[in-house]
Amino acid sequence: MTYDGGPGESDPGPGVIPGLGDVPRVPAGGSGTSPKKGAGKKKGAKEPAARLPVARVAVDVSLAHLDRPFDYHVPAAMDDTVVPGCRVRVRFAGQLVDGLVLDRVAESAHEGRLSFLERVTSSEPVLSPEIAALAREVADRYAGTFADVLRLAVPPRHARVEAEPDEGPWSQEPPEPGGPGPWAAYPAGRSFLRALEDGRAPRAVWTALPGPEWPAAIARAVAATLAGGRGALVVVADGRDVDRVDAALTEELGGSGRRHVALTAELGPAERYRRWLAVRRGRVRAVVGTRAAMFAPVADLGLVVLWDDGDDVHAEPHAPYPHAREVLALRAHRAGAGALIGGFTRTTEATQLVESGWAHTLAAERNRVRRSMPRVRPVGDDAEVAKDNAARTARLTHIGFETARQALEEGPVLVQVPRRGYLPGLACVRCRTPARCEACQGPLALRSAHAAPYCRWCGRIAGDWHCPECGHRHMRAVVVGARRTAEELGRAFPGVPVRTSGKDAVLDRVGEAPALVVSTPGAEPVAEGEGYAAALLLDGWVLLGRADLRAGEETLRRWMNAAALLRPSAPLVVSADGGLPPAQALLRWDPITYAERELADRRHAGFPPAVRMASLTGTPAAIRDLLAHARLPDGAEILGPVPLAGRDGADQRADRKADRDAGRERALVRVPRAAGAALGKALQAAQGIRSARKAPDPVRVQIDPLELI
Repeated sequence: MTYDGGPGESDPGPGVIPGLGDVPRVPAGGSGTSPKKGAGKKKGAKEPAARLPVARVAVDVSLAHLDRPFDYHVPAAMDDTVVPGCRVRVRFAGQLVDGLVLDRVAESAHEGRLSFLERVTSSEPVLSPEIAALAREVADRYAGTFADVLRLAVPPRHARVEAEPDEGPWSQEPPEPGGPGPWAAYPAGRSFLRALEDGRAPRAVWTALPGPEWPAAIARAVAATLAGGRGALVVVADGRDVDRVDAALTEELGGSGRRHVALTAELGPAERYRRWLAVRRGRVRAVVGTRAAMFAPVADLGLVVLWDDGDDVHAEPHAPYPHAREVLALRAHRAGAGALIGGFTRTTEATQLVESGWAHTLAAERNRVRRSMPRVRPVGDDAEVAKDNAARTARLTHIGFETARQALEEGPVLVQVPRRGYLPGLACVRCRTPARCEACQGPLALRSAHAAPYCRWCGRIAGDWHCPECGHRHMRAVVVGARRTAEELGRAFPGVPVRTSGKDAVLDRVGEAPALVVSTPGAEPVAEGEGYAAALLLDGWVLLGRADLRAGEETLRRWMNAAALLRPSAPLVVSADGGLPPAQALLRWDPITYAERELADRRHAGFPPAVRMASLTGTPAAIRDLLAHARLPDGAEILGPVPLAGRDGADQRADRKADRDAGRERALVRVPRAAGAALGKALQAAQGIRSARKAPDPVRVQIDPLELI
C-alpha cells in the first residue's frame, strides 16, 4: 500500500511505514493499481468509479502519528455501495484493517498512486458527519486519536440486526405541549420549558429538589424539546437511573414507549445495536442511556441532559478518557442545542459553566427547599460529644440508635456505609486515628478476627504498631463495611428485617414496611411510597479523610444523594463534625454556596476546573521525552514528575505494585483555562512524534483527570 502522508507531507521512503515497522510495500495499490498513462490495461484490473472516485477513510489504527484520514480509490463495482459513513476493509501496511468512509471526493491531494478499497463490510451509514466532527474535536481536546474516539462512538456491527426487516413504525408525531409539571417548583422552570418548545437553546445547571421527581422533570423537558421539533439525549450514571427515566418518558410521551429508546450495556450487543440503528436511521429522536450514549447519533439535537455529573462513572475509562459532561457540552455548542446539567448537588465544573456565562442557574427558592429537605443532625461535634461520651468512637451512637428505633415504627430506615465487606479498616481505640503501615503508610487491615494486622499495600505484618497521635498501642475495627454493619444492626434490632445493597447485589426498590436497609454509596434503593422514614450516614470521616482533591465535594454528593431519598423533614443522622464545610452544606441543603467556595479555593490554588491540567503517567525517561517534544502553550507550568502514589482500596493493590515495580512517575502540566485546547493539541503532536520514532515506553495522557493526588 502506498503511504499517504496527506497534504504537505513527504513519503518516508520505500519499504518503511512509520510505527508499523519495515514491511514490504505493495506496489501502489497492489492488484488494484491505477494504470499509468499510455500503459495497457491489465486483464481484470480495477477501474475507479466514474463519479467521486476517491474515498477518504478513517482507518482503525490508534498510532498517534497516523491519526488522519487516508485516501483510497473506489472501484467502479462498489460505486453504489460506498457511501459516507459506511464500514469498509482496506489494505494498510500489508494488512487488512477496518475503516469508516468519511467522504467521497473527486480527487486526492496525494500526488502518488492510491490503493483501492478491498471491500465494503456494510453499506449502512453508521457514522454521521456530526459525530465524525465531534469525535475529531474530542480527540484533539483530550490528546487522543480519532480511531480511539470512534470505537467509543460507533458500536460493533451485527449483520443479522442490520438485515432485519422494519419491526414496526415508530411514533414520529411530536407530543402535545403539557403543563410545567415538576418544573413549577422552580422560578425559572416555566421559561426553560417554553424555550425548549420554541426550538431555542437554553442552557442550565439544575440543582434538583430532594425527592423522587427528578426523572419526571427530565421527561417533561424531553417532551418539550420534541414538541419543538428537535431531538433529545439524556445521559445518567447507571442502569437503575436509566430504568427510572425510561419509565418516566414512557408515561410522559405515551405511544407505548415508541417515542424513545433506552441504551444500556445490559441489553446485550444485538439489542443495543438494534436500538442504536433506530436512532441513526432517524426513526426515534429521544434517547436515554449511560455513559456510552453520549455519542448517540440523535438527529436535529435540541437538548442534552446529564444527571449527577459528579459521579465518576461519567468519565470514560478507555483512552482518551473523555468525560460525558465535556462531550455533551461540545455537542450542545456545535448543534446549537439546549443543555441541562443536573443533580442534587453541584460540581465545581458545573459552577465554572455558570460563572463563565455558558449556562444559568436553575434552582428552587429557599422556602421550597426547606419544606422538602430532611432534618439533619451531625453527631461528631463537641456539643454531641458532651451529651454522649461514645459519640466520637462508637459507630452507632445513642442518637443514631434512638432515631432508627423511632423511625422503624413508621417505615424503612436507610443506613449508608462507605465501604462494603467485613472488617476492612483499623484505627486507634483511644483517638480513632486511622492505622497506617510504618513502612509505606498504607492502611492496615485484618484477614480474620484473630490474625495480626497487615498492610493492604505492601503486605507487611504490623505487630508492634502504636498510634502516631496519642501513642496508644491498641486498634479497633472502625470501617467494618456493609456486611458487618448489617450483622451488628441485626443484633441491635432483633426482629427487624435487614437488607443490604452493594456491589454484589444492588437493590432497586424496597417496600414501605419497617426494615433496615444497609447500602454503600450509590447503591441506595428507592423506598416505595413517601420514602425512607430516617437515614443514618455512618463513618463520614472515611469519606472526608481520603487523599483526594475532590474528597469534600464527593462526600457531599454521596450524602445528599442518600438524603434525597428521605421523606420531607425526616430525621437524618450523619457521623461527622458539624463544623466541616460539607456537613454545613448538608445541614442547610446549600450545595451551590459550597461549590462556589470550592471553585474559589481551586482558583486560588491553581487546580481544575479553574485551570486546565494534564496528567502524564509513565517512566521518567518517557515523560522527559514527551515534554521535550511538546510545544506547550505560553504560561504552562510543569509540576513534578514524582513517583506514582498508590490509591486507596484493596482492589487497586495489584495496580499499585505493578506501578512501583515499573518505576512509573506522574507529572502534571498546568495551563490557563483558555489554553486548554492548545494543551491537548500540543500533547497530541508530541505523542505523534514518539509514535513515529517507535518509542518503547508509552505515556498515558489524561486531560483534567479525576485523580490528581
